[in-house]
Amino acid sequence: MNFKECKRCGTCCRKGGPSFHFEDKGIIEDGHIPARHLYTIRKGEPVRDNISEKIVYAPSDIIKIKGQKNGWTCFYYDEIEKRCAVYKYRPLECKLLKCWDTREIERVFGKNLLTRKEVMSSVEGLWELIVEHDQRCSYKEIRKLTDEHGKTKKENLSEKIDEIIAYDKIMRELVVKKGQLDSELLDFLFGRPLSVTMRLNSAEKL
Repeated sequence: MNFKECKRCGTCCRKGGPSFHFEDKGIIEDGHIPARHLYTIRKGEPVRDNISEKIVYAPSDIIKIKGQKNGWTCFYYDEIEKRCAVYKYRPLECKLLKCWDTREIERVFGKNLLTRKEVMSSVEGLWELIVEHDQRCSYKEIRKLTDEHGKTKKENLSEKIDEIIAYDKIMRELVVKKGQLDSELLDFLFGRPLSVTMRLNSAEKL
């Protein structure tokens, strides 16, 4: 490509929101991009590497902006105006991304990623629930019970998988009903539901 400025075509914004880096922490804390508009890819979760185009396991939390209407288009992309609704407070990756020259964003890709601990560890009670959920719903443990396509390795392990998925579901319901937590925060605090990610990842690998 021979142009050297953004044409606001929206192609990048339609391919999914950015990953948050430690430099973006203040954007969340100051409420410019609230946590209810984010979701977390948890450690060990299968995810597509945009550089290698391969499925890899997330080395740590990857915090991202939710898509529009369950799609990939960034929540803050205005399709009509062809602009970003939070441009002034856009995350680091959005500032660095130039579709005609990806060297800058490649230098930071996957490095110094912001995690839920850095955002939530000071919230007593809630942080402990996040840690417990991560332990009980570990993707590392799930991989031990499933094959490369996400199918249960042995019939007698199916019950164990069902227990993990059930715990994930119950935890989400409890923090909303008894903890009066905004349900839109769940995907940020606990990642996307296992019932969803396991189905998506199985389909991705087939």
